[in-house]
Amino acid sequence: MQIERRPLLAAALALVAAPVAAPVAAQTVRPANMPAAMPPAVAPTPLPPPPTDALLKLVDRLLRLEEDGLDPRHYGIPDSSLAASDPAAYRTALHAASAAALSDLLVGRVRDLPGRPDLRRDISGVNIEAWMAELAATPDPAALLDRAALRPPGAAALKAELARQRQIAAQPWSPIPGEATIDPGMVDAQRVPLLRARLAVEDPILAAAPDAGAVYDRVLEEAVRRWQAANGLEVDGRVGRISIGLLNRPLTARVDQIRVALDMRRGAAPPSAERRVEVNVPDYRLQVMEGDRELLGMAVIVGRPDRATPMMAVRLTAIQFNPPWGVPERNAREDLLPRFRRDPQAMMERGFRVFSLVGGERMEIDPRTIDWSSINPQRFPYFVRQDAGDSSALGRLKFIMPNSEDIFLHDTPDRHLFRRPDRAFSSGCIRLAEPNALMALLLTGTPGWDLPRAERALASRATSVVSLARSLPVRLHYNTVMVEAGGRVRIRPDIYRLDAAYARAMANASRPLVAGVARPALANQTASR
Repeated sequence: MQIERRPLLAAALALVAAPVAAPVAAQTVRPANMPAAMPPAVAPTPLPPPPTDALLKLVDRLLRLEEDGLDPRHYGIPDSSLAASDPAAYRTALHAASAAALSDLLVGRVRDLPGRPDLRRDISGVNIEAWMAELAATPDPAALLDRAALRPPGAAALKAELARQRQIAAQPWSPIPGEATIDPGMVDAQRVPLLRARLAVEDPILAAAPDAGAVYDRVLEEAVRRWQAANGLEVDGRVGRISIGLLNRPLTARVDQIRVALDMRRGAAPPSAERRVEVNVPDYRLQVMEGDRELLGMAVIVGRPDRATPMMAVRLTAIQFNPPWGVPERNAREDLLPRFRRDPQAMMERGFRVFSLVGGERMEIDPRTIDWSSINPQRFPYFVRQDAGDSSALGRLKFIMPNSEDIFLHDTPDRHLFRRPDRAFSSGCIRLAEPNALMALLLTGTPGWDLPRAERALASRATSVVSLARSLPVRLHYNTVMVEAGGRVRIRPDIYRLDAAYARAMANASRPLVAGVARPALANQTASR
């Protein structure tokens, strides 16, 4: 901002920058959004306030907090009229707004959320007290906020992508009606032009191409394929129900995803140096990491949205060879009951067995003798188990990590699903593309076990368990926005709407933002300058 463009504010800030009283003792201050566990910072001996141009820069910087994914309205930025009428009060309010913004830039606006143990902060590693002391003393507070904003890994790339997505979101477009698939070569005078217009909002190649009107031509198909690849969908050029749903989502949703990604990185705990398993659920990917080094990576299948994989931090303790599957009640009544009604003999051939409690004891029942049509799905009276075998839903390997949700990693016979880029198909557990590779890595260091012995255990067809000599931490986390090599930002769909929930929490933070600042102390401090 040029000072001469805002002469009235510049003149008012000149009053603010003027010393108004003799110095007084240093005061203890606490930004309203500083975590309660932190000791308040003790301000250094008051220095002369920043010059007028620095104050103009600070006001401008606070008004540009949207660049960082924050909302300037949350920080009580004082009106310029207050600078002329009450310079001391203006200094107090401006410092309070700056301190609140600095705190959020350093340790995140959302500190934790219910059901999100994957959100890990290391506030002690930020040394926020030192930052607050520097804010009180610096002649250029705007530069300090800039430095704090770029502190999280990948922040510069994310801020650039945020600006780009905001430009895209500002362009007009209309939703695509219906759910019927739009195939290449189709002619549709309503839906094809709407599809073209929607993609042209974010695809400059398509926007610059000739408009083929109602015809789904090759140029549009290539744009659809680019869009599908960027969004982690099957790249086939066919625009079906899932693609239409994503295309019709407000473009501001991606803006919010990047805002959330920035906030999640602020004050985030550094990765452990310990060997560990990381599963990024919306990216459908598992990694075995040691520090920053990837030892193993593979595709995974996660829970579908109505049976979402829960976020958790647990430890992997054992491997089970040839595991049977104790079918959860929900799976039995929603998934298996229709199949038993159609063909109980086929279910038996796939290893499914049915049990009932008789006199307090579990007794097996021949599923062919049950009138499945009379079974009420809401009161499913049986226990169902699938024996170990090639057709078992758990495949040949189960990786045990004790938890209250009964979530585990496992093999699967449905190998074809890993060819899909969108892989939210399970009932909550994690299916592995390369279970044998994970098994080999985990057994390293377990006495008496090596790969040949593990292969013999699998080939035996008998169910057995080996406890690991060293359990590994497992973290199931939710990151839809990744910064890749070269600063490229990749955005996955928000399959469980957890980013949307986080964005709402950013807007509805219950903690006081500015009102809780110790205003009398700040007033004394600023009056002394």
